[in-house]
Amino acid sequence: MSRIKVHDKEFELYIPQDQIERAIRTVADDISLEMAGKNPLFLIVLNGAFMFAAELFKNLNIECEISFVKLSSYSGTSTTSVVRELIGLDHAVANRDIVLVEDIIDTGLTMRHTIDKLKHLEAKSVRVATMLFKPNAFKEDFPIDFVGLEIPNDFIVGYGLDYDEHARNYPDIYKIISQ
Repeated sequence: MSRIKVHDKEFELYIPQDQIERAIRTVADDISLEMAGKNPLFLIVLNGAFMFAAELFKNLNIECEISFVKLSSYSGTSTTSVVRELIGLDHAVANRDIVLVEDIIDTGLTMRHTIDKLKHLEAKSVRVATMLFKPNAFKEDFPIDFVGLEIPNDFIVGYGLDYDEHARNYPDIYKIISQ
């Protein structure tokens, strides 16, 4: 589909599934190389990162563990600047190498909150992997270690990303064309 409608907004095809999957394979190769022999714990940030995480895990070639956290800082099409922890961490992270897996990083607020928490819990190292990164929206100073694709500061949906909990199921990514 070249266009979709979600609630009151129109979106056009922006990144097709094959391009997304190529980027994810590259991220998986980079992580496998850097984290070999470390048995990292991957923390997947729900809900958005579930599709990215599933594809990423199919392509990793290392021993590792996985867990999930659910955080929220969005309402509609914009960030609220408040991070809510809806489902918390259920693994011990002290002395563990952690890879945070996020669908998209824009302002960096959610990741900053999570990185600080993991450091407080004495994680050995914290790396960040994201399918999408919006450098023009980024307001933090931590490194983003593994990036699938850099994109402009447009509102997008599909491949796990939503608009008011809808459109996560599309295999492609769509960019908003009507506000």
